[in-house]
Amino acid sequence: MEKINREDMLELTRRMTLKRNCFSRIAGAYFDEEGYVDGTFNRHFQKLSAKDQQINLDIAKTVPFSDTNVELKEYSFGETDRKPGGIWQLLMSLKECELKNDALLDVFYEEFGKRYQAYGEYAVFLFYGSYDVPLKAKDKENLWESEEVYQFIICAVCPVSGDYEPGKPECGFLFPAFKDRSSDIHRIDIFQAGGNPSEGRNLQKIIFLQ
Repeated sequence: MEKINREDMLELTRRMTLKRNCFSRIAGAYFDEEGYVDGTFNRHFQKLSAKDQQINLDIAKTVPFSDTNVELKEYSFGETDRKPGGIWQLLMSLKECELKNDALLDVFYEEFGKRYQAYGEYAVFLFYGSYDVPLKAKDKENLWESEEVYQFIICAVCPVSGDYEPGKPECGFLFPAFKDRSSDIHRIDIFQAGGNPSEGRNLQKIIFLQ
């Protein structure tokens, strides 16, 4: 496990505001406590009301803004993890389709529901974003020229109550990892609130279980 650079994460969260929004799509599912899907949604992020955009931005940025290397830790996908039919391949496909393929999303929800141990109803939120990473001079000032476009998915798992009202995210991930201001498809940053998950809610074990 390698260390995450806090500045990389802060750079991303600065693009998660109403004025500098990096997200184009939001999708997700509501689960009962047994892991069965109660309903799904898939919408263009900019078509949400300003209030709903802000609510969902707050959910999404919980992952990169969490306590780096305590709550948010980086893990590598080995060659075995990247075999066909595994979670890595599914995550790559979801990123490449920009969360627009409902069939792929249904596969993800089904796999997640099987593996995640819930203590009540919960929701899985998925955000697709892209960030035009600017070049930086040696003095760290932006040169306003693009170095690459970082395309990514944020997942946040929240307890829900009442009419599907989400609570604070309990866990989630950022894929691919944003490392040295660049995309690293062989790594994933996994978030666990408090840094000490219970056995059945350990996303590191859930994601790497093949």
